[in-house]
Amino acid sequence: LADAGKINVGVRFDQPGLGFKGGTDELPSGFDVEMAKLLVADLCIDPEDTEAVNYEETISDNREPYLTSGRVDLVAASYSITPERRAIVGQAGPYFLTGQQVLVKSDSDIESIEELKGEEVCSASGSTSLENVNAAGAVGVPADTYSICAEQVADGSVPAMSTDGSILLGLAAQYDGELKVVGPEFSEERIGIGYPKEYPEMCEWISGVIQESYDDGTWAEAFEATLGESGAETPEPPELDPCQ
Repeated sequence: LADAGKINVGVRFDQPGLGFKGGTDELPSGFDVEMAKLLVADLCIDPEDTEAVNYEETISDNREPYLTSGRVDLVAASYSITPERRAIVGQAGPYFLTGQQVLVKSDSDIESIEELKGEEVCSASGSTSLENVNAAGAVGVPADTYSICAEQVADGSVPAMSTDGSILLGLAAQYDGELKVVGPEFSEERIGIGYPKEYPEMCEWISGVIQESYDDGTWAEAFEATLGESGAETPEPPELDPCQ
C-alpha cells in the first residue's frame, strides 16, 4: 500500500461524530475517520488527498464483503470486534469501547430497552446492534443505515432505534432537540479496524499505530475533536487485543 501510494478505506457516511459525509463535504469526518487517517498517514500517504485515498461508504451489511473482495483495504466503520467476524476478516483493536442504548422522541416516556419488549426498534441490517435488539425481546426492524432509523423515530414510524450510544448522540444532535438518548448501556461494543484476513501481518502494523496514538495524545485529540463535540467525556483508551 505504501509503495502504491494509494489506499481504499471503508468508512460510514451516516454517523455524525464517527463517520459522516454530507452532500457538499469533500471528505468524511468523525472519530473512526480520524483513526483511519492516522493509519493512512503512517503509510506516508496524505489522508486529505482524494486522488490517493478513496473513502468508500461502507454500511453494516457490506463490511466483510468489501474486505474479502478487495474493494477496500481497511474498514473503520463503527466495526464491533466479534468472533464471528474474525472468522471471515482480520480485526485489530479495539480502539474504542461503547455500549448500546436507545434513541426516542424527546417527549417519549420510554427510558430503557426493557420497556420496548415486543415493540419495533430500528437498527442497521447486518449489525450486532440489531442482534442485541432481538435478544432484548424487542422486534428488530432492519434499515440500510442508522440515519434512516433516526428518520423513522422522528416521524413516528417506530417508537425507538438502538445502537452504540456514541452513534445515537451524534444523530440526536442533528435533530435539534427532537430526539434523546435514554437508558443504561445493555451491551459492550469493542470497536476495531478491519483488514483482509489473508494479510495477518497488518494486525501488528494497525495495533502499533493505535498504540502510538494512545502514547502521544493524538487518540485523545481525535476523540475530543469529534465525539467530544457532542458532550461525551474523553475516556481512557482501551487495551489492545494481542495479534494472533
